[in-house]
Amino acid sequence: MDWQRHYTGLRVLLAAGGTLDEILPGVTYRGDDIGRWLTRQVRDWTRLNPEQQHRLGEAGVKPAVRPQRTETRTNAKAGAAKSSDAFTRGVVALRQYIQREGRTVVGRQHVEELPDGTTVRLGVFLSNQKNRRDRLTDQQLAVLAALGYHWA
Repeated sequence: MDWQRHYTGLRVLLAAGGTLDEILPGVTYRGDDIGRWLTRQVRDWTRLNPEQQHRLGEAGVKPAVRPQRTETRTNAKAGAAKSSDAFTRGVVALRQYIQREGRTVVGRQHVEELPDGTTVRLGVFLSNQKNRRDRLTDQQLAVLAALGYHWA
């Protein structure tokens, strides 16, 4: 319903003489930010179903062009290692918290200090892991599940 309402707003704006280049975030129709919605549709094109892609295509909307990655394999591995280190620090902080508090519920604003003096925004870490669970590896999901976090 939400998608169709925004799509209808897009069609009305285009029929009124607007162009896709003019429909930027902040352009609204009946209280809905059509520009922001359109930006998300273009960015997340592959997540749309074929019917939605077809309708947007008829309106002249095209998927975002992804820039070619020019980083070397070494840099890609370094980036993966960096995110893996962040995940590892988050898990260490979570284990420490569970051991100390005896529970897995962590407030969003909670910050856990590790023995080496670094801090982990544990509540934010857990929220991010939940939001990005579709991008976590099976091993990372298994580690979180062993600690009591099972996200469907």
